[in-house]
This record gives sequence, structure tokens and C-alpha cells, in this order.
Amino acid sequence: MPSRKYQLSQHFLRSPSLALKLIGHSNIKKRDVVIDIGAGSGVITSALSKRAKAVIAIEKDHATAEKLRRNLENSRGNIKIVEGDFLDLELPKTGSYKIFANPPFHLSSKIVHKLIEAENPPESFYLILQKQFALKLLNTDRHYTSQLGKELIQSYETKIKYPLKPTDFTPPPAVPTVLFEAKKIPRSLSD
Repeated sequence: MPSRKYQLSQHFLRSPSLALKLIGHSNIKKRDVVIDIGAGSGVITSALSKRAKAVIAIEKDHATAEKLRRNLENSRGNIKIVEGDFLDLELPKTGSYKIFANPPFHLSSKIVHKLIEAENPPESFYLILQKQFALKLLNTDRHYTSQLGKELIQSYETKIKYPLKPTDFTPPPAVPTVLFEAKKIPRSLSD
């Protein structure tokens, strides 16, 4: 029988240095508020706290949220931990924010839907995704663009920023994974 984490399709980054490297491929700056979806034990959350003004770490699993609290108790005071299901939580109604997360693969589509349909969508989002799913979100003639991808590219520029190896995770995923970027398309003053 597969472990519970396999059933949840959650694959955690092993290395804090890799998390920092991936964040370096983003447009996250010191003034930004960033939401980490499925924060796990805090590898990405901790790295984000070094680069962003504030980090909201969301973790659904109670035992994992407790571990997250313990792991981050000595970190900078710019982290807020929210225990709950991201899909049930409200996104910020006002103000600018970004997303950087390694969510469970089986929730990727629902998460992208929630982000692009939000009343106040994020300025940009960076998600670690299965490569096959990420390719369907790109505006390209080289690959099939899904209906979700077609909706996404109405407001966001999309690209694959960085390929990952199975050994970058615990447990290692059985499929290729990538860091995916979606940045809001700047609107001209005439819009």
C-alpha cells in the first residue's frame, strides 16, 4: 500500500539551497507578500522569508502544520502560518501578492483555476508542476494548450523556468517536474 504522502501526490523539496535557487528564478522582491501553498515542513517558506517582505504559509495537514511551526519558530518574524485547505481559503481582496509553491500534483488544476478566477488575482505565480501539465499551460504552437491554459494566457505570460530532477524531492516523483511561471501581462493605459 502506498504511503499517505504518495496518496496526496505531495513531493517535498529536499534542499533549502535548491529552494533559494528556484526563488532566484522568480520575480519575488523584498517588498512582496508571497503565499506558499502546501508549505510542508517549511523548506520553501523559510527560503521565501529571506527574499520577501511577508510570507503566508498554508498547510492543510495538521501534523505537518505542527512540524512547520516547530521548524520555523526561530525564523524571521515575517511568516504567518495558516492551517487549512488553500482551496477553501480566501485570497487577498486588495493589494498585490505573489504565489510560490510546490503544491500536491493532483490539485494543480484546481489551484490554477482558483488563482486566475480570483477577484484580485496574484501579480505572478510560480508552481512546481508535473511537466506534462505545465506544457499544456503554455502559449505555444509546439504543444497542445489546454482550455485552462487558454484561459490563463488571456491575462498571464507563461513559461517553464527550471527543470527539476526526481532526486530533488522526497519522495521522488515518478514523472518529470518543472518550475512554472505565470506573470500578469502588463495592461496599457488605453485598456
